[in-house]
Amino acid sequence: MYVGSVATALIPTVRRLGLAPSSRAWDFLSLALSVIAADEGCSRSASADGWTRSIDLEVGVTDPAFWNGRRDILQDALGFLSTDRWSFEFVGGGLQPAPPQQAVARPEECVCLLSGGLDSLIGALDLRAQEKHPLLVSQVAKGDKQTQRELGRMIAGSGLHLQLNHNARPPSGFSERSQRSRSIIFMAYGVLAATCLAAYQDGGTVDLYVPENGFISLNVPLTPLRMASHSTRTTHPVFMGRLQDLIDAAGLRVRLVNPYILRTKGEMLSGCADRAFLLSHAGETTSCGRYARTAFTQCGRCVPCLIRRASFHAAGIADTTPPYRYDISLPGRRHRDFEDVRAAAMAVGRVETAGLKEWLGGALNAAQLGGDTGAYEDVARRGIGELGTFLRSVGVI
Repeated sequence: MYVGSVATALIPTVRRLGLAPSSRAWDFLSLALSVIAADEGCSRSASADGWTRSIDLEVGVTDPAFWNGRRDILQDALGFLSTDRWSFEFVGGGLQPAPPQQAVARPEECVCLLSGGLDSLIGALDLRAQEKHPLLVSQVAKGDKQTQRELGRMIAGSGLHLQLNHNARPPSGFSERSQRSRSIIFMAYGVLAATCLAAYQDGGTVDLYVPENGFISLNVPLTPLRMASHSTRTTHPVFMGRLQDLIDAAGLRVRLVNPYILRTKGEMLSGCADRAFLLSHAGETTSCGRYARTAFTQCGRCVPCLIRRASFHAAGIADTTPPYRYDISLPGRRHRDFEDVRAAAMAVGRVETAGLKEWLGGALNAAQLGGDTGAYEDVARRGIGELGTFLRSVGVI
């Protein structure tokens, strides 16, 4: 029998900090950890179409009857997030650590996710400029822990920066790299932290900030071949709305907030409330989707890297990122023919020749997005415009 593990250091970390999350928040974390472990441990290549999986999970919680009554909401949210077929059965015996002997109700008024990326840095800086005091929460990423810690220390001051790691280890040793469900564990950490705030324990609702630019949140497939979960939906407004439905149904008084859903990344840089800090530290952040696969150097040619580079160009801010691994401005086709670069150029060309609607296709579903999609279309137009201007500046198109 093979046994895997997940989040083995999480409980000691929470207890050491004197945090006492709510019982329902522990249950929510348990189901999120189960999801991330299953996502990593189930190969897409073994499925009938080489991508879509059917995943049946049995999850231990403290209140199985409650969660079984709400599993349809969870299955719907995860189905949209990863386009897999999820099925849950909740049973007893779930994680419920004893509270620390000297529990501390945290004084921060909100929670902000700090990934180590450029958007989350701007989000935290803007909150600080508004004189809000967030508890910062990070999912530790390999090769990025120290940067997260240093940025968190400078931003949070005397406030808490909570760094957690799911550290999922599938029993087979195999790890599915697509990891389309990864954002649910990040959100679960945030919910866990939110229930530790004095504001929450006094009966209030706590805002959980998830800073992400609208262009990458919508993540419209660049080409028809990149449909469905081949384009990630980690902070897509539809997923965020369905996850909020689950949080509300669970009686957790936590409100998911993305203040930048109608801004491009370039607009986030231009509008950052602490420009001095941004100029000094933006280059230290990480956006690359292939960071761990390129010796912890940002590749410069994946979609997140391209959008990052385009945002600096659009904002007129020098990109002080350490040299990207691949230089797409060099003569020849080696890097320009890389899949993501080619797809980005094709998307720009499609918009310019056939129009925005033709490129969007059915990606912005009015029924799913609550009616009028005009504002989302506008951010998509501006985002693809930033990308096109940058690609022209380096000679790709």
